[in-house]
Amino acid sequence: MAVVIIGAGIIGTSTAYYLSHSETPPSDIHLVESSPQLFASASGYAAGFLARDWFSAASTSLGRLSFDLHKELAEKQNGYKKWGHTRSTATSLAETVGDDGEADWMGEGASRAKAAKRIAGNDDTRPVWLASRHGRPDIIDKGDGTAQVDPYELCQFLMSECKARGVKIHQPAKATKVTRDSSGALSRIHLLSTETSEEYEIPCTRLILAAGAWTREVFMDFFPTSKLRMPIFSLPGHSLLLRSKHWPPPLSDAFPQPLSDHTKDRGNDTRNRPQSQPPCHALFTSENLPNSVPYSPELFTRLPSGHIYIAGLNGKYPLPALPTERQIDPAAIATLIATSERLLGKGEFEVEREALCWRPTTDRGTPIVGPVKKGNEAEEGVWIAAGHGPWGISLSLGTGLVVSEMVEGRDVSADIRGLQL
Repeated sequence: MAVVIIGAGIIGTSTAYYLSHSETPPSDIHLVESSPQLFASASGYAAGFLARDWFSAASTSLGRLSFDLHKELAEKQNGYKKWGHTRSTATSLAETVGDDGEADWMGEGASRAKAAKRIAGNDDTRPVWLASRHGRPDIIDKGDGTAQVDPYELCQFLMSECKARGVKIHQPAKATKVTRDSSGALSRIHLLSTETSEEYEIPCTRLILAAGAWTREVFMDFFPTSKLRMPIFSLPGHSLLLRSKHWPPPLSDAFPQPLSDHTKDRGNDTRNRPQSQPPCHALFTSENLPNSVPYSPELFTRLPSGHIYIAGLNGKYPLPALPTERQIDPAAIATLIATSERLLGKGEFEVEREALCWRPTTDRGTPIVGPVKKGNEAEEGVWIAAGHGPWGISLSLGTGLVVSEMVEGRDVSADIRGLQL
């Protein structure tokens, strides 16, 4: 069995990771990525917030499985040090917390905190970096069902594990077409190296489309005559990575170490911070832009890197051919900086990175995880794993495990019947 995964973001890489630890020989697993830079869109530039129970009914089982897998992998592989897996206290400064897990997080200016269940009362825990005039936020989750990771570092870990086990990486390479044998079964995938312009083929009897916001375009390229509607769209959003004077709190056992090239080191890296220290925070709030346009900023603190991530400003920016062709909107960045000044205090932080990424969404608000169907029958050997919206990092490991189980014909570990096409 030769498995080809189109898209080496966190969903595709998680799938390759679990396949390589199962029955499929790693040398029969192929990851294909067209971008010259790995994790150049949402997989590398997302918030990295994890939740266990913030999902609609269709995604609940997958959400719980994935949250538990994140914790399990972090405990086994020292995830705190390698990719910053730590508990996170989820808080709200506005009436953005709902009482209905079916809330539509894709509504204009909506907050995904609407999907959370409010817990009673406040808590003495308050982010040390939050400007004092804002008072004490409401607590959504004290960290039992919420956590934080650095998504880029998690992706790097998963990719390094795949490579070490012998998974074949084709990057940068564009998959151009599929070939079937005389019986109609999948046989080969045609690739074009965008570095050398070399065209070549690789065997393929199982095909997984996990190209994020580009999944719909890939499907149409592969199956131009298909009448199947692929309801995957892109939701672009800007973000900032900040360094605050007040985060993380100083610790005597924090020793500076180099950060990843993905960020610039302008402060102390606290890679030796013990897990017993106060957790990270996720802060959900809301405000109005000019003309009363609603806007729901989200801030997340990270350890051990000591960064604060802010996002929540979505826009209408066309999907480029490659994520590296992004053009950051100065107006959007200015809005995020103004929000950061309001929440953290003017002059209390430095901007270390500006980013724009495209998250894959669906019109129903839940991901697509399952086989491609032709009529009422499954299209032999083709699966889709995309459309996770702002929850791609949180749902990544569960999706990877479940897709690997489906490909190998095993019982799946989560109920995903409501997530199929």
